[in-house]
This record gives sequence, C-alpha cells and structure tokens, in this order.
Amino acid sequence: MALVGSYVGLSKLLVAVFPVLLLAWLRFGIAAIAMVHWVHRTADEPRLGRRDRWLLFLEAFFGNFLFSVCMLFGVALSSALAAGVIMAALPAVVALLSWVGLRERIAPRVLGGICCAVAGIALVSLAQAGPDGGGSSLLGNALLLGAVFCEALYVVIGKQLTGQVSARRISALVNLWGLALVTPFGLWQAWQFDFSAVRGGVWVLLLFYALAASMATVWLWMTGLKHVPASSAGVFTVLLPISAAAIGVLLLGEHVSGIQLGAFALALAGVVLATWPAQRNAAY
Repeated sequence: MALVGSYVGLSKLLVAVFPVLLLAWLRFGIAAIAMVHWVHRTADEPRLGRRDRWLLFLEAFFGNFLFSVCMLFGVALSSALAAGVIMAALPAVVALLSWVGLRERIAPRVLGGICCAVAGIALVSLAQAGPDGGGSSLLGNALLLGAVFCEALYVVIGKQLTGQVSARRISALVNLWGLALVTPFGLWQAWQFDFSAVRGGVWVLLLFYALAASMATVWLWMTGLKHVPASSAGVFTVLLPISAAAIGVLLLGEHVSGIQLGAFALALAGVVLATWPAQRNAAY
C-alpha cells in the first residue's frame, strides 16, 4: 500500500511527459518482460478453471486497465495530495460494494468511516473549485474516485483468486490481460510520440512505476491475502494516502491549504473507522 501511494504520487511526473494510454501500455509491456517466467504454472498448481479465467480477466479489466486509465487521467487533472485523500476512500467503497453485491451489513462504525471519506472528498474538491482549480480538477477528482471503485473490485476479486492460483502467476496473468486491453490505444499514441525527447531520469522513473505497479505491489498484496483476512488487510490501506500525500508535498512541492489538511484528516479518520478490528466482548 505504501508502494501504491508512492507511484500514484510520482505518476504526476510521468503524465507530464507521456500520454496516458501510452504510459499505461509501456507500464504493462515492461512488467510483462520482467514477469515472463511467472506465467507458467508450477507442478503442484491446478489448471485454471473457467471461473478462474473469468476472475482473472475481471481482475485485470478493473484492477489494471480501468484503474490505470482513471488514476493517470485523474492525477494529470488533479494533484497527488487530492489523489491521496480520494484513494483513502478505498475501505469505505469496499464496504459499500459488499453491502450492494453481497448484502453484508454495514456496521455503524463503518458507516461513520464512509461519511468521513465522503466529507474528505467533498472538502478537497471544494479546495480545488476556486479560481485556480477550475472544472478540470473536479473532473480529475471524479476520475480518481472511479479508480477507487476499480481498486475495490480488485480487492474483492483478488481474495477469491488466491485460494487457487499462486500470487506470482496472478500478477503475471493479470498484467498480460492489461497489456492486451491497452495495446491498441498505446500503439496509436506511440506512433505520434517523440521518444528521443524523453530524458534518462524519466525512463528510470517509468521503470520503477512499471515494476512497482504491475509486479511488486500485486505480488505483495496477493501473497498477504493468503495469510491475512480481507477485513484485516484493509487496515494497511492507511499507508496509501499517507505516502501519496507525502510524495506530493515533499517531492512535488504541492502546497497544503487548511481545507486540504482538514480533508486529509477526515480521510485518515475514515480509513481508521472503516478498518478498525471489531472488539470482542471480554469476560470480567
């Protein structure tokens, strides 16, 4: 989650150089080369069933393709700090999707976390709606919120996959699906792009983004889900907004206003409320 937050923040630098769909295509392509030895199943791993293949496609479509498009366009139109605040709504959105799709009950504490997340997003949008913000920032925030919904679906689907498929193979196959989905758009933008104008440091940052987003974070998350319940795993999402906001303030020089600081505090409160383990009754 800390890595996710860092590359969400640093992608602000990459979208200033590469068109969004070309950037996504390069990310998936670099990661595909790095993970080519992860594609094949091990001797003790069962063959993929029809349900597993369908889940892998959905995992890639929402968690890789749509998430990347919404997140990159959103960051380009917004800020790393805003991305951190909005991405902090992930546990609340997971709870909402569980309520809508699985009819799971939403506890009052989780409902409070959802309200905090909504208030934080509203505050950061209000801060960007001034003379310097314009409609583009509000559109960027809407795209970032769309990325949160995609990531929430990724979390739910991923938990169903980890019981049958190894974390490394999930990472590789999901990335290949993402590459296949974005290739037509990436080739179209690559045809018109001047690669010779890209500086060496940008290529290094692109390499980090590709390996962190498609390889390291997916493998770490899927491996963790094998040993940690999904409800407990949500606690660690608090690191995402913290690292994204830290990148924005410390490395990108983004200014933090009082309203944005309040939005960030509400976002973190929402994460804590939505993910804090329920207390068990103790006998005295």
